[in-house]
Amino acid sequence: MMRPDRRATAALILLCAAVFLDSMDLSLMGVALPAIGADLALPEGTLQWLMSGYAVAYGGFLLLGGRLADLLGRRRMFLASLAVFAAASLAGGLLSDGPLLVATRVVKGVAAALTAPAALSLITTTFAEGPRRNRALGVYALAGATGYSAGLIASGLLTEVSWRLVFFLPVPVALLVLAAAPRVIPAGRATGPRTGFDTAGAGAVTGGVLLLVYALTETSWPAGAAALALLGAFVAIERHRRNPLVPLDVLRSRRLASANLAALAWACATIGWQFAAVLYLQGVLGYSALDTGLGIVPMGLAIVVTANLAGRLIGRWGLRRTAALGLLVQGAGILLFLRTGTSSGYATVLLPALIVHGVGNGLSFPSLNIAAVSSLPDDRQGLASGLVTSAVQIGAGIGVALLAAVMAVPASALDGYRAAFLTAGSFSLLGAVIAYLGLRTRAEPAAAEPATTAPTSTRA
Repeated sequence: MMRPDRRATAALILLCAAVFLDSMDLSLMGVALPAIGADLALPEGTLQWLMSGYAVAYGGFLLLGGRLADLLGRRRMFLASLAVFAAASLAGGLLSDGPLLVATRVVKGVAAALTAPAALSLITTTFAEGPRRNRALGVYALAGATGYSAGLIASGLLTEVSWRLVFFLPVPVALLVLAAAPRVIPAGRATGPRTGFDTAGAGAVTGGVLLLVYALTETSWPAGAAALALLGAFVAIERHRRNPLVPLDVLRSRRLASANLAALAWACATIGWQFAAVLYLQGVLGYSALDTGLGIVPMGLAIVVTANLAGRLIGRWGLRRTAALGLLVQGAGILLFLRTGTSSGYATVLLPALIVHGVGNGLSFPSLNIAAVSSLPDDRQGLASGLVTSAVQIGAGIGVALLAAVMAVPASALDGYRAAFLTAGSFSLLGAVIAYLGLRTRAEPAAAEPATTAPTSTRA
């Protein structure tokens, strides 16, 4: 029989593998889009929704996913949604019709929205609050932080062979997790009362998020007005419902609200910037898909190394200072891309910016995740993880849509990219201010143990 500490470690590895897949799938399309468009003769609008359809569905359904994890059981939701994710990945690799490809991406986004909160809450309810939980959360955050960069790298490598491999890649990993998870992840029990689902609230917030990102993508004022109306209706519904999807009292926590706002700004900055940077590398500098993937490798390595050190810095400096510093450094890396031109050298211009961005990214992402989930008790961990992951995914959708709109304004393509880099850097600096001012309402974790080394116990 497996020892409890080994079982906990194995469970953490499987849960991190799942969130790695969720994050990676957000970026897998980025480098492959030109090849997909050329092979299937797809219009630009369809190609754009291969990315944004996943992010929008992911962000829009996360709050519902967190609630379902609490009500129906975390392991049950984790396994069921991961199975749907694998099936949609397989279908996407076999299809050649543009709208059907977009549909598989949307289904995968919904499945990821149900998987991530269940996985995160399984970690937080397995590990007791303190250094061990922080360490496990740090490993989990590392998996999410590196997943996006790994997706960009893998996309470049696989597209050189066939863009269909980009769709197939998650399938074997998901199947391995599904086979092993029932043996090491505790079954647990549903923690929420059987009070039913807030269908009206879920519909309002999901529709509002979908329309908001669509409005930014298509520059549609009617869609924007409808989005605001739905989000306003969501607040009204939650105020008057006995068992709301999101109890509005949790938003009175300054720490929780600040962590989620900073996470939204973090995603607007880093994911929006990476979207623009990939287009710049291929469109202006003429990089191939393989060149782009390999060029991003140093940034991914910087994220991995720094995220492994983040726990020690959190213990020494506290979450507030670590998160704010990380966002400032990340913003500096983004703003260094303002030096780029039509023939920028990789070693002298691009590489320093990529490494600086990766260092800041690796510091800020674990800090914001730990701050968010530590703001609510164990019986609301599904809600806490759903809120912060939703903030990241909604930020991703907003960041990509907004930077795409910004790039289209200037007369020259290079000026458009620079405007996008400046906008993304501003989001990162805004996140730093929010983190520094808002994450100081509760005692910081003790410095007794580092938070992001390999775990000896568990997390959610």
